[in-house]
Amino acid sequence: MFDRIREEIQRVFARDPAARSTLEVILCSPGLHAIWLHRLANWFWTGRHILLGRFISTINRFLTGVEIHPGAQFGRRVLIDHCMGVVIGETAEIGEDVLIYQGVVLGGTSLKRSKRHPTIGNGVVIGSGAKIIGNIKIGDCCKIGAGSVVLKPAPPGSTIVGIPGRIVQESRKCAIDLDHGQLPDPVAEAIKLILKRQDELENELKNQKINTTIVKSNYFLTKKPEIEEIFTEGAGI
Repeated sequence: MFDRIREEIQRVFARDPAARSTLEVILCSPGLHAIWLHRLANWFWTGRHILLGRFISTINRFLTGVEIHPGAQFGRRVLIDHCMGVVIGETAEIGEDVLIYQGVVLGGTSLKRSKRHPTIGNGVVIGSGAKIIGNIKIGDCCKIGAGSVVLKPAPPGSTIVGIPGRIVQESRKCAIDLDHGQLPDPVAEAIKLILKRQDELENELKNQKINTTIVKSNYFLTKKPEIEEIFTEGAGI
């Protein structure tokens, strides 16, 4: 048990540049407190002390802002960073070295008493506000973009962004990766392709000496520079 506690404290130092000392981490890291209380709740839950397990999880939510059902399964070195608003359902399974940010939901889609929550692989990073819903598997080393809603399984090494979540990268390696600002934006890419095709069609019409007055008066074209600026900046293009 003490080895796991030591690992989790070291994990905070590795993932949180704001951590200054071991004592500070122990006293002032609600993400750690949430995991420690959940471990106690899970021990009672698996020992068939159902009410006591649920009561401890309620205390956990009151003290840390994290709602973890006592039946959820956690691997080693899981870190919940800035943990307010995290919700993890009864049949969720979380692997080792997983990093979870605030507002994350691992939710279910069924009323049946069966496996209905996600399974998260090892080394996964789940960005702020992301929702992973249903009995789906997120493979090892995946990265879920902030605010994404993931409804389908993801193979190992995937990067998923958007609503609904789409795979935009398939070769991510397991690493300490806190950079959430450079994720691809598939919507911005689609808009960019549409604008590019619009330019090509205009040029073709001009080359064929066809009157383009009606096309040029289109509201979309009058807003084109503004649209290009917004989506080009958003996609980091």
